[in-house]
Amino acid sequence: MLKIVLVPINKAGYPFIAIFAAIAVILYIWWEPAGMLGALLTAWCVYFFRDPDRITPIGDKLVICPADGVVQSVVKAAPPPELDMGSDPMTRVAVFMNVFNVHVNRSPITGIVSAKHYRPGRFFNASLDKASEFNERMSLKVKADDGTEIAFVQIAGLVARRILCYVDTGAPLRAGERFGLIRFGSRVDIYLPDGVQPLVIEGQTTIAGETVIADLSRNGEPLKGEVR
Repeated sequence: MLKIVLVPINKAGYPFIAIFAAIAVILYIWWEPAGMLGALLTAWCVYFFRDPDRITPIGDKLVICPADGVVQSVVKAAPPPELDMGSDPMTRVAVFMNVFNVHVNRSPITGIVSAKHYRPGRFFNASLDKASEFNERMSLKVKADDGTEIAFVQIAGLVARRILCYVDTGAPLRAGERFGLIRFGSRVDIYLPDGVQPLVIEGQTTIAGETVIADLSRNGEPLKGEVR
């Protein structure tokens, strides 16, 4: 029970929590009911920036989900041109995070960051397909020891206004390792190599660092699912 309540807080959240708490105190002095509302918003801010440990499956061919949320879409799309991966469509898995999800992002594979590119843009609702093309984004590419490259993109959303990425080109990453965070609602896209079928389906809930997005050694028909 303590692990559920006493969840670690990401350091990026401390300034926001302090601001929310200070405003709550001021509101309480001004008008007690407003102060109670401020206290609730402060508690939500603490909850938003939670950063729990995760149990990451180990396997050289496994692609791990980089974000908590819901699989918004699984479609064919060209990867971001700034990553120099060509213009041929790849399987893109888009994971949408709402304001109640953990927003710490994790690396899908073990390897070296071979490319990183920030592009300013718009702030459309991250659940819309056009967000991949027009919204502010941080694109990364990680190259595994066997030469496999996986691209993944942090995308700002309607409320999100700040993408944080802790790693630079040349940095080593392990599958499931934290590499960044997006504040207040957003999306992460993952581009799979040609021929690799995802192991998730639209509408499925994912857990960053734990849910297996794909198995690079598995080729076959896409998964299907149903509500039960």
